[in-house]
Amino acid sequence: MPSYTAPVKDMQFVLHDVLKVSDADIPGYADLDRSFTEAVLDEAAKVAQDILTPLNIVGDVEGCVLENGVVRTPKGFKQAFDTLREGGWMSLDAAPEYGGQGLPYLMHTAVNETFVSANMAFNMYQGLTHGAYSAIKVHGTDEQKTKWLPKMVSCEWTGTMNLTEPHCGTDLGMMRTKAEPQADGSYKITGQKIFISAGDHDMASNIVHLVLAKAPGGGEGTKGISLFIVPKFLVNEDGSLGDRNAVSVGKVEEKMGIHGNATCVMNYDGATGWLLGELHKGMKAMFTMMNEARLGVALQGYAVAEAAYQNALTYAKDRLQGRDVTGVKNPGGPADPLIVHPDIRRNLMEQKSFLEGARAWAYWGATLIDRAHTGDMAADGLIGLMTPVLKGFLTDKGFEMAVQAQQVYGGHGYIEEWGMSQFARDARIAMIYEGANGVQALDLVGRKLATDGGKHVMAFFDLVKAECKAHEGDDRMKGFVEPLKAASKALQQAGMYFMQNGMKNPNAALAGSYDFMHMMGHVCLGLMWTKMATAAYTALDAGAEDRDFYEAKIATGRFYMARQLPACAMHLARIETGAEPVMALAAEAF
Repeated sequence: MPSYTAPVKDMQFVLHDVLKVSDADIPGYADLDRSFTEAVLDEAAKVAQDILTPLNIVGDVEGCVLENGVVRTPKGFKQAFDTLREGGWMSLDAAPEYGGQGLPYLMHTAVNETFVSANMAFNMYQGLTHGAYSAIKVHGTDEQKTKWLPKMVSCEWTGTMNLTEPHCGTDLGMMRTKAEPQADGSYKITGQKIFISAGDHDMASNIVHLVLAKAPGGGEGTKGISLFIVPKFLVNEDGSLGDRNAVSVGKVEEKMGIHGNATCVMNYDGATGWLLGELHKGMKAMFTMMNEARLGVALQGYAVAEAAYQNALTYAKDRLQGRDVTGVKNPGGPADPLIVHPDIRRNLMEQKSFLEGARAWAYWGATLIDRAHTGDMAADGLIGLMTPVLKGFLTDKGFEMAVQAQQVYGGHGYIEEWGMSQFARDARIAMIYEGANGVQALDLVGRKLATDGGKHVMAFFDLVKAECKAHEGDDRMKGFVEPLKAASKALQQAGMYFMQNGMKNPNAALAGSYDFMHMMGHVCLGLMWTKMATAAYTALDAGAEDRDFYEAKIATGRFYMARQLPACAMHLARIETGAEPVMALAAEAF
């Protein structure tokens, strides 16, 4: 069975050596000293390693079953959910007035990394609840917050998001679910939603569905969509549960991965719901949840790959195959371990350099969210720009890295008993849900680059420029600064190509959007590696005891800058071919 060990030391390095969180001028960060964050992460690691990891394969093998209208989760899930609930792990960054602990979103991110690595399918139940909590907290009335949030914060009740219908996914303007207003101010919701993660289960006494539907008078397209709170059980005036609402599970989907999470078809047959936010402006309210979900999915992208990498690394050190071409390294055995071979090293270094860079990027993104919560519009604009890149790039590369980890095992990676296929199967969904990655690329190029007149992308380029300028004259940093400059220049050149050609031929920009998303992802990881190398050199100069850790960090960063960042040149070359190679064939010629 695969194992997992939370990389607390590396997480602490990012939090304190790189981001210097306890010195940041963000509310709550002054309390995040090394001893506090280490204590939290150590306890989270125990939960992840001792409780969630053993259940990962159980969830994969058993899956979820619909019995008499109720979804039964895999053996051990309910007890584990109770343990996390009782430990307060699901309420870390929730508001204290609703029973939360009020920690920064950054700590929620770090803790959730360990839980996702240990058991992605399990963690989705509370992850969806967190998103629903956020949507109600931002858009709900005081009465709605008081009624729903305390029990969602504690995860006595869980939450979902209901968007997709059988005939429409990304194009929500085609939605058919209807909301009919009632005399008492409620609505009757009728329609069918599909692909609803955590749509039903036996781990909470109630499930609070956030459902997009069309109310009368809204007009066509997405402008006519509203968002509604539709619980599984109605709630009485005293807060106790009342009658079952007219919402039911049509089926539990059989999926490629995340078998331990119940992906449901939900039927609403005149179910009672209440408007959340403004009438006919449901997309605004839902995007509060969707944007948070996209960041959570970005984390899933690298967190699952982290677990896969750890197992691949152990296997590469233990498995004896062939001899080192430069000389025998294991004279007492019949062969040398796999890790002596250059191609295995390449494989592992690609994983390691991606994972460590991704962690730094995700945590940095979490600090932007914490800043945005204070009303910092620059931080809000920057994380808005970053969100499609984080989601798209980290999930694309995370799946790729999970496959590479599987590859280290050779044929054993394809055999279920080793557990590596689960990592690849689970990671695959992250490229699809919460907006398929092609949609993320279109959002980036079609909307986010031009937001506020391009102010936020220019601010990003200024950050990269400032980072490079800070190391002028430092020969040790040339291996970081020069590749970062070149990659940033290529990214700006691609942006200029879109500006010069996109207006007269929109396909010229859209055909290159996926490449641009990956370019920007590489530049972001290059920026993170430059920051991490700086922190590592600073620690070494200060006489750090664990020199091996910091020297390994620098060597890993140099690998990324030398071997991965040059992909930006390839992506630029593709972009500058324009739309013609992509659009040349008529549809009937395929």
